Amino acid sequence: MGLIKEFKEFAVRGNLVDTAVAFVMGVSFGKIVTSFVDGMVMPLVGMLTGGVDFNDKKWVLQEATAAVKDAAGVVVTPEVTEVSVKYGVFITNLIDFVIVAFAVFMVIKALNKMKKEDVPSAPAPPPGPTEAEKLLAEIRDSLKKVD
Repeated sequence: MGLIKEFKEFAVRGNLVDTAVAFVMGVSFGKIVTSFVDGMVMPLVGMLTGGVDFNDKKWVLQEATAAVKDAAGVVVTPEVTEVSVKYGVFITNLIDFVIVAFAVFMVIKALNKMKKEDVPSAPAPPPGPTEAEKLLAEIRDSLKKVD
């Protein structure tokens, strides 16, 4: 019974709920950014680079070949799938990452700025002794020397 109670306290603690909400918001924001990049940014980049579609860009390391069958339908040479490095998709995902990282940076910067404004400034150090206090201290020190 103690384990269930501990788990319940852990699960309803504010930090865990905040983290879960942040995770869901982050996933949703990531989808929005991906949609923005795929639908708006990459077509513009493609237009600027002469109509290049980056999602189709790849380095083919091994061409795909279809399976070869004899007259009886027995596979003589098996099918080989294409092996390629899809650098166009990587570039698109890199742009996604840069946009998300910049947005997170701006949010953190705004939160830090709000935290700095909320923190009360340290109280000013007490002022030094007044002239009268200094004079009284000198008289006290002089009286101690006389004794």
